[in-house]
Amino acid sequence: MKITLLYDNEPPQANLAFDRGFSCIIEVNGNPPLLFDTGARGAILLQNMRKSGIDPSSIKEVFLSHNHSDHTGGLPDLLKEKSDITVYVPPDYAPPNGLKKAVKLENTAPLNEDVYATGWMNGIEQSLFVKTERGIVVIVGCSHPGLKDVLDLAYQYGDVYGIIGGLHGFNEFGILKDISLVCGCHCTNHKYEIKTLYPEKWIDGGAGRIITL
Repeated sequence: MKITLLYDNEPPQANLAFDRGFSCIIEVNGNPPLLFDTGARGAILLQNMRKSGIDPSSIKEVFLSHNHSDHTGGLPDLLKEKSDITVYVPPDYAPPNGLKKAVKLENTAPLNEDVYATGWMNGIEQSLFVKTERGIVVIVGCSHPGLKDVLDLAYQYGDVYGIIGGLHGFNEFGILKDISLVCGCHCTNHKYEIKTLYPEKWIDGGAGRIITL
């Protein structure tokens, strides 16, 4: 499994642009690359993709975690590069012009081999679970439903190895004690506290960061 952070608030790990928002690309088990969220601005997303060696026209699937512009804003520009993309959208999302296939997932469902969508949680956000040899890796946009609720659902699929993405408002630090990897990105409010409590678990984010498991 390989995850490349393409869009993040933090200064980049490589020669990439940074901006408020989140996007990453997930590559697992020979599945087509899955783009998780699209950041706020298409120009930055596309620039960072190309500088990361990712051809925007290679994207076949996009997963949007929730209907906030810093997670969905880059999609219209991506569709100009390639229109025949399947986009898994939140129930309250109004598809932009050019989007031919929008799929709404109300409940937990598999997307690809070893990749599962949570479904629409607490009326605000959906996340992904990826099964790896080390355990479940949870990918979140902002964790608006509450990280505990997301993790409780993930544990139904197996032991949780890691979590990557935005941890907005999260401060129940004790629930991370059995998790081996934490990469708090984008809207994570308490990065310093988490990193101080769990230095052995923490990975800094930033556009260009690559996590391989």
